[in-house]
Amino acid sequence: MTAVSAIDAEGTRFRAALWEVDPAGERPARRLTRGSKGESGAAFTAVGDLLFTSSRPDPDRTGQSDDAPAALWRLPVAGEAEVVGTRAGGIGVVVAARAAAVVVATTAVLPSSVTDAEDEARRKVRKDKKVTGILHAGLPVRHWDQDLGPDEDRLVVAALDGDGAAEWRDLTPTPGKGLHETSFDVTPDGSTVVTSWRTPVSGGGSRQQLVAIDTTSGERQVIADDERFDLHGPVISPDGRQIACIRERIPAPTEPPDLRLVVLPIGSGELREVAQGWDRWANEVAWTPDGSALIVIADELGRSPVFRIELASGEVTRLTGDDGAYTDVVVAPDGQHVYALRSAIDTPPAPVRLDAAVPDQQPVLLLAPAPVPVVPGTLVEVEATALDGTPLRSWLALPPDASPDAPAPLLLWIHGGPLGSWNAWQWRWNPWLMTARGYAVLLPDPGLSTGYGLDFVRRGWGAWGDEPYTDLMAITDAAIARPDVDGDRTAAMGGSFGGYMANWVAGHTDRFRAIVTHASLWALDQFGGTTDDAAYWLHEMTPEMAATNSPHLHADAITTPMLVIHGDKDYRVPVGEALRLWWDLVSRHDGPPDELPHRYLYFPDENHWILTPNNAVVWYQTVTAFLDHHVLGKDWETPELLC
Repeated sequence: MTAVSAIDAEGTRFRAALWEVDPAGERPARRLTRGSKGESGAAFTAVGDLLFTSSRPDPDRTGQSDDAPAALWRLPVAGEAEVVGTRAGGIGVVVAARAAAVVVATTAVLPSSVTDAEDEARRKVRKDKKVTGILHAGLPVRHWDQDLGPDEDRLVVAALDGDGAAEWRDLTPTPGKGLHETSFDVTPDGSTVVTSWRTPVSGGGSRQQLVAIDTTSGERQVIADDERFDLHGPVISPDGRQIACIRERIPAPTEPPDLRLVVLPIGSGELREVAQGWDRWANEVAWTPDGSALIVIADELGRSPVFRIELASGEVTRLTGDDGAYTDVVVAPDGQHVYALRSAIDTPPAPVRLDAAVPDQQPVLLLAPAPVPVVPGTLVEVEATALDGTPLRSWLALPPDASPDAPAPLLLWIHGGPLGSWNAWQWRWNPWLMTARGYAVLLPDPGLSTGYGLDFVRRGWGAWGDEPYTDLMAITDAAIARPDVDGDRTAAMGGSFGGYMANWVAGHTDRFRAIVTHASLWALDQFGGTTDDAAYWLHEMTPEMAATNSPHLHADAITTPMLVIHGDKDYRVPVGEALRLWWDLVSRHDGPPDELPHRYLYFPDENHWILTPNNAVVWYQTVTAFLDHHVLGKDWETPELLC
């Protein structure tokens, strides 16, 4: 089962549908849902029914408004989909017990509401009186592109052992922000929920502990807690006795986070680290059916392979031997195979099958809902050496006609994060749209990138303007040393932390003809207290760090034309960063106003990412027009929809 997003009939938004994929790879993929508002959150019940969430109209309800919250739907093995559960605040994440008719879900509830009827009534009063105010008593107050509140996340449980609507029971009646941005799992018999739980700490932050909640009584018990670590991503073993989760060291100004895979009993007992000494960060975890091993995904050297870890010995086996980046791993009930979505820099996500125990194998491609596109160019790796001697690597996407006789202009693309890696297909930052226009696109992993070990991250921690910057310049030097790349026609681009680096680059070198900075950090003293998760960033971004590494302090040195892009609904990097950057650029221009080389592309209704289809088109049109003008020397052409 997989979800596929496609542009709707009007061509103005994306809509997701659920598709069935044959695990044997023999039958074509089959579309299962066609709701007008899309479907998500797929989960299977113990008897094989498909659960999903959707706010599409329920044909059995009258008077349903267009802004109705998401409901829980059930599609039986044979029959039509029907609504089995609703809540005034909607149904969010759904987890079904594997061996019982129990389902647990997240829902949003106004804090003073006890019953769902009360919650619905309170929401109606606020709506009718057009009250939008939210009274906060702590942090956070926003997250990415959403205001937090006035409601809070809760867990509800229901039995789906027959036809008709589910009767929800509230398991967490007074959670506060305990369940904000957490995840949970349910024991096979449905008796217990294990979830990460946020507990507040001084300074406006929080840390995550693990708790177990009895689904009958609602009794909550802390099963793991350590003030030095966050514990998150719990996954319960098939026998319901153990939990695997991620233990993440809380960072400090001089020490980055460190993620370790741990296992602990679901009742009482000490947790133990799995695969000690394995210098990789697992980001997805699944159990084998016999409970003897974990199947995990972790970034590694510009890829994101699938690994198998034996619990008894800690032995780590890399199952995939290709350049893929894998997600959404599912282990077959018999333990023989692993199913996943595989993408790569040059391949969009597609379902695949792996043998659960064979090392360095090639995946078996299953019949996907959509054909695999042919990219216009080739992908190679570029290696370099950092100033401190550390090996560096990157991907380079080359246009098909790049050659020593016709070298391609170079675009340096800097990834966000900053803890991340260029290893997967990107819809929003797709290098192949640029190779189709004749550009070579360099995708480097500088210091702070994941998949190269903790020391590689440590090189740039708290020193964003040092190794991350010099690494980027070293990799760029290696790329332009190639005879098929034109070192005289170059540009740099980045988004989020990559936008920060683009701004830093602008103030420290004039080697690039143009710089595009998207959703970027400009003034770190301003950003640190206005971002949606200030407490996290202030672990690293001390006043001293901000004073040393803030791009705005080097505004006087900028001579390169810059395209600034920002969405007003971006709460991770608030739009004030772009407004201040734009002022610093415009106010320093001492020539005629009509000769200002910089541009500012502003989206009032977009967030950290430009997600609306036609806004994304305008984004690419503006970026390519700016680059073509400054890098290739073409006349400036404003995109038609911006005229």
